[in-house]
Amino acid sequence: MLTISQLAAYAGVTTRAVRHYHNVGLLPEPARDASGYRRYGATAVVSLIKIRTLANAGVPLSQIAELLQADPAAFAEAVKRIDDQLRDEVERLESSRRQIAQLAAGDSLVVPPEVTCYLDRLRQIGASERIVQGERDGWILVAARWPDLISEWMPDKLASLEDPRLVRLYRLLSEVFESDGGDDDPRLVEAVGILADLLDQAYAAGQTQPGGDDLSFDLLDALAVESDPRMKRMQQLMRERGWAGWARLERLPEPDLPR
Repeated sequence: MLTISQLAAYAGVTTRAVRHYHNVGLLPEPARDASGYRRYGATAVVSLIKIRTLANAGVPLSQIAELLQADPAAFAEAVKRIDDQLRDEVERLESSRRQIAQLAAGDSLVVPPEVTCYLDRLRQIGASERIVQGERDGWILVAARWPDLISEWMPDKLASLEDPRLVRLYRLLSEVFESDGGDDDPRLVEAVGILADLLDQAYAAGQTQPGGDDLSFDLLDALAVESDPRMKRMQQLMRERGWAGWARLERLPEPDLPR
């Protein structure tokens, strides 16, 4: 007859595990002998080895009791079911590992590859990392709302970065938002002038954006303001130029224009 320590050592588990198996009802707990110790026989050793083997194979403890009592056919069916569950879990974990691996790639974790290329191009033209990260967060909102349109939009977005006015705009905003200036910074007026001119040009050319989705555009405008309070001043200046914001091609009605 074996003590609990001897039983655990023979089966290759800890005494704590043996006690846990007692508590969950997997391993019958023998009565204590006259000296107050539990004593285990060969059957307990065999049962414990089976439990350890199933647990090490990934079988949940809640399902081990069923397997220990099953006949061969039921055992095979239960094992297949558990194997299917484990396969699904492996696939989920592999997907998580791929996402975690993308962390090393930075932006590609949260935006499509086309947007990652665009963000890299912003860095190349001199946009600050703060501006790039703001753009990335905006594209997260866009990709969540219009995932199928990203690949259609990005060639034009990349081509637009060949316009020296847009390059100047990104560099100007980078200077502004890396500084400690207030909302009276004259560079804000210059930035709004460039942006309004670009929107005027796009509007005159009949360029369009997805309609019927005020919430998404409102979120994009709000994201900018939340990132830096000076964006409120830019928003005011944009309204003076006749634009409702910077995220959409929407002109203000004439009565709404500041006098």
